[in-house]
Amino acid sequence: MTQLWEYSPAPESRDIANLKPNYRMFVDGQFVEGEGEPLKTVNPSTEEVLAEVSTASAADVDRAVKAARRAYDKVWGRMPGSERAKYLFRIARLIQERGRELAVLESLDNGKPIKESRDVDVPTAAAHFFYHAGWADKLDFAGYGPDPKPLGVAGQVIPWNFPLLMLAWKIAPALACGNTVVLKPAETTPLTALVFAEICQQAGLPAGVVNILPGAGDIGSEIVNHAGVNKIAFTGSTEVGKLIQRSLAGTGKKLTLELGGKAANIVFDDAPVDQAVEGIVNGIFFNQGHVCCAGSRLLVQESIVDEVMEKLRYRVSTLRVGDALDKNTDVGAINSKEQLARIRELTESGEAEGADRWSSSCPLPDKGFFFAPTVFSNVHQAMRIAREEIFGPVLSVLTFRTPDEAVAKANNTPYGLSAGIWTEKGSRILWMSQKLRAGVVWANTFNRFDPTAPFGGYQESGFGREGGRAGLEAYLDV
Repeated sequence: MTQLWEYSPAPESRDIANLKPNYRMFVDGQFVEGEGEPLKTVNPSTEEVLAEVSTASAADVDRAVKAARRAYDKVWGRMPGSERAKYLFRIARLIQERGRELAVLESLDNGKPIKESRDVDVPTAAAHFFYHAGWADKLDFAGYGPDPKPLGVAGQVIPWNFPLLMLAWKIAPALACGNTVVLKPAETTPLTALVFAEICQQAGLPAGVVNILPGAGDIGSEIVNHAGVNKIAFTGSTEVGKLIQRSLAGTGKKLTLELGGKAANIVFDDAPVDQAVEGIVNGIFFNQGHVCCAGSRLLVQESIVDEVMEKLRYRVSTLRVGDALDKNTDVGAINSKEQLARIRELTESGEAEGADRWSSSCPLPDKGFFFAPTVFSNVHQAMRIAREEIFGPVLSVLTFRTPDEAVAKANNTPYGLSAGIWTEKGSRILWMSQKLRAGVVWANTFNRFDPTAPFGGYQESGFGREGGRAGLEAYLDV
């Protein structure tokens, strides 16, 4: 590849994040010290400690649930939807006003490129609050009966790949429906959730309506199993999702799970190849591949596989890997040392099992948790890289000859979160989308999200829907 020019560094100022040396948990409208062991959150791009964060104990969980219950009983649960909507609108506007601060903080804490935090995560988080604010006084017309009621206290546990956006997916519908919330952010990415708590204060949200408890998995477990919680929403690994489902069996608590994925991205011989290549790159290298619905299995029709692979390798070789705060960065840092080790272990298994590995020759920074974008060809369905969720910038390429074979290979997975189809034939898109066992099927695009559209999976990708009218059901007694 001929390099036509060199990009000058284009760093965003980290000062905009207003980073503080210490952060405290948020309970009953106040920032308070938790009784748990403080954690240090790390910048994945540099491995430096960003801040010390107070964490919760079991007693803190109990205090937060009781605060949420009081707020539900006395204020939020009985408040007219038109009044609740005003708070959600304020929160949405404040997310927009503090958008640049939130974006820089998210990239520092998570490792994702600033252009993704700035242009995707923060605007979409605000959009979820705007959208659900509109539903707050219209629940009678949502199709769940003439007078749907909230459930009470919602316990919510979110992952580290989209910290602010997953918070918005969870909190916005819960509040719109009249529930109060106790939320645990991921251990490695608690900062934007705690700044969101500041936004709740700015918006004048009544004390106890939203409570934010940083901590590790044991605190998530305390929230899940607390007798005062009426509903659990969890986004994370399939293994933890199974544990949660077992622990809640027979309790009567409502549960939604959005878990892992191993999505098929299917390219037919009549597809617009250049457009498809862009979709493939977006599907697996967006957010370093830390996406549960990432198109990590590429299925290409045999007759065009050479053309697709040549263009794909060239396009991937142009991706810039580096500091998350550089506006030129395409692929940022892996979120943690543990996740980087898992990605390396799975890619080594791909080579050991006989797949052909190609990794971009892009330079990697000396410090930080980085992994070069990697494409495996000559992949067979029995290989670990074709079956297990890698959750990193690694693509496995398989081939097919007929549409029926494409469907069979796409569905040969215990997951079922998403899929993509690339073809010029509308009839084929409709036929395929009926055959694919996936909660979301994209046609001639990938990773498109909207608050008005429900999202969720089948099989080991979980159950329940988030977003849209369908997503309201998870927070209503229907």
